[in-house]
Amino acid sequence: MSGIDAPDAVAAPPTVLVITGLSGAGRSTASDALEDLGWFVIDNLPPALIRPVADLASAPGSSVARLALVTDVRGREFFPALQGAIAELRAAGTDVRIVFLEADDDVLVRRFTETRRRHPAESGEGLLAGIAAERRLMADLREDADLVVDTSRTSVHDLRDRIVGLLSGGTSARLQVNVVSFGFKRGTPREADLVIDVRFLPNPHWVEALRPLTGLDAPVRDHLWAEPATAPFLERLEGLLDVVMPGYRAEGKHYLTVAIGCTGGKHRSVAIAEHVAAHLAEDPELAVRTVHRDLGAE
Repeated sequence: MSGIDAPDAVAAPPTVLVITGLSGAGRSTASDALEDLGWFVIDNLPPALIRPVADLASAPGSSVARLALVTDVRGREFFPALQGAIAELRAAGTDVRIVFLEADDDVLVRRFTETRRRHPAESGEGLLAGIAAERRLMADLREDADLVVDTSRTSVHDLRDRIVGLLSGGTSARLQVNVVSFGFKRGTPREADLVIDVRFLPNPHWVEALRPLTGLDAPVRDHLWAEPATAPFLERLEGLLDVVMPGYRAEGKHYLTVAIGCTGGKHRSVAIAEHVAAHLAEDPELAVRTVHRDLGAE
């Protein structure tokens, strides 16, 4: 382990990032992205070794400031000890964050079929049964995650770019907020912490001149803002967000996803997401990023 053997300097405790999630959801891509960002990455580390490795990274002479540990059900019987190892580090005052990667069942089946690899949780009952078993095994860990990323609709390159965008500021004290627009017909984002449904607003799709445009275009925004319900809705939504954001920060949350959905993810959700992101960006304690998940998918 280069970078953990200089003899004299006194190291500050490193930030520890645990990369976990479903097999086939992109952990290897995430770990490669972190290495590119200068993180010290260890793959498939048994949970029992997490505390010793973190102590080594904190030892005098260590130059490791950011340590990423990739762990999952490949650890077999050792995996259930993972949450206890994380709790032990946090009790010792270490800054530990969990990123959980997941994808839809059909996507995971396709990925395993293409690679012809055996699912690590499969026990003779088929691939889908293995995926279901893994979801059950990891349910509590997913609930504890600081960040959940659904990779169902992302390419390898898209996932890398997203990981870089989400974690390049990983040591910042600011709350990282993703504002995601989406279409309900393609499913609610799995990673969403807050879901806002704007389908109550009239759909610009039914206005012929607006149909080919998107929520990024001024005529669509002007049309929506002319609706009597839009202004009072936005006023109350902004008030809600102004209340909950400080609470999330106080609870120590590092990442938050606000998902705003309409039918297709092209007009209403995009325009509202842009407005919400601009409002949140006025708070210097927030680092805001906007993602239009389904724009262009129609």
